[in-house]
Amino acid sequence: MKIRFWGTRGSLPTPLNAPAIKAKVRQALQLAQGHDLSDETALDRFLDDEIGFDIAGTFGGNTSCVQIDDPDIDEYLIMDAGTGIRDFGNHVMAKGGGKPATFHIFFSHVHWDHIQGFPFFTPAYIPGNRIVLHSHHEPLEETMVNQLENPNFPVPITMMNAYIEFDVQPPGTGWEVGGFKISTIAQKHPGVSYGYRFEKNGKVFVYSSDSEHKDDFTDDDYPFVKFFRNADVVVFDAQYSLAEATALKEDWGHSSNMVGVELASRAKVKNLCLFHNEPMADDAQLAKVEASSNRYAKLFNEDEATGFPQRVFVAYDSLELDI
Repeated sequence: MKIRFWGTRGSLPTPLNAPAIKAKVRQALQLAQGHDLSDETALDRFLDDEIGFDIAGTFGGNTSCVQIDDPDIDEYLIMDAGTGIRDFGNHVMAKGGGKPATFHIFFSHVHWDHIQGFPFFTPAYIPGNRIVLHSHHEPLEETMVNQLENPNFPVPITMMNAYIEFDVQPPGTGWEVGGFKISTIAQKHPGVSYGYRFEKNGKVFVYSSDSEHKDDFTDDDYPFVKFFRNADVVVFDAQYSLAEATALKEDWGHSSNMVGVELASRAKVKNLCLFHNEPMADDAQLAKVEASSNRYAKLFNEDEATGFPQRVFVAYDSLELDI
């Protein structure tokens, strides 16, 4: 299966502007001096090998939306409905031409940056589609309906032609969808958010966005170590630096890359994916976060050959992971 990232930014969308793009082009041209760029192969080699992703690409600006793409099932599994779900919906329409399908959307919580893309989710307007919205939050239906009500939006939810279900389960309840065993954990975040653990055929994917970890994260029985245990991929909220998370923005509901590395190491996580990227951070800053996270992982794990996590990286829009 694949994990596809359609939106990775936290709090609010952050599209690139013209000066930022011009700065990237300027940097690329400076670095290109003296390189052979005479054909497309040489150009691709330069872009892929000689300059960083923060110059050749972008981490993106869509808010949270992550897909589990399992070829063994004919249903879609999506985590959160930030602005990235618009691109996901357009991808589905281009791929299937509007063929009826079932979409399961699991919500970590219902803050605006995790629901704001839903009004622009094209499959919701297609007759024959079935959309199941899963959550532990009682106001899910009210929140989604109100977002689409005047004066917030000109098209009410009643104008969506898909069949929409609201599946609100008590905390502690698990799901089974498409052969996945799904469990959840309550997370420290204003209003409470929930992390999700998906298990199938010996593979484990964990989505843990909008989660703050206090000093007790070092306790031997800290529940997230068990929740992350032996995961192939953990998507981890690392919006803040360690200083911000522990002092400047304490109780704001987010964590840091350093805490993510330590928890992933203790839980023997294979791939740690840093997520919910800070909206004030540009591509160069996010590249530095990735580099510093890897340095810390090597320091934290003396034996690099057997240490966990085996890979640490910052999520970006359009990233695909095979597990």
